[in-house]
Amino acid sequence: MKHYKTCACLSCELFKKCTKNARGRLIERSQHADLIYQNKVRIENNYEIYRRRQAIVEHPYGVIKRQWDFYYIMTKKSIKHASADVGLIFTAYNLKRIFNLVDLNMLKMYLKRTAMFYWLNKTHLKAFYAVVNFEINVSVFFKSRNYCSGNGLYLPQN
Repeated sequence: MKHYKTCACLSCELFKKCTKNARGRLIERSQHADLIYQNKVRIENNYEIYRRRQAIVEHPYGVIKRQWDFYYIMTKKSIKHASADVGLIFTAYNLKRIFNLVDLNMLKMYLKRTAMFYWLNKTHLKAFYAVVNFEINVSVFFKSRNYCSGNGLYLPQN
């Protein structure tokens, strides 16, 4: 920010109408004021496009950045850690939206019914999980031990 002030304010006849500051008027101007003005003109010329964009996808980002103060990702060690942070932030956002949109009694009823469904079907789900988990583990095992990176082929087992 650049600050502009002068001593001439004190002798001006419009001093009382212009400012309440005893030392005179202080004007602040951003060093990026020209860019801010260009953006304002762009928004005014394409008002409908910006309005539609704000209504659809920009709302969650705006809430997370401005109201929750997540202007940057705190974990910067790797993209994996950063994506974990973003995942947690959006999970919290979605939970907050659910709590605001759905009646708490209705949400409790839904969660009880979901828990009851899984409890009643747990034997079937365990069997399904065991089959899927076994297939995943087997495929990972074979890929890691028998994969030849030179030609991109799987080597036959001995």
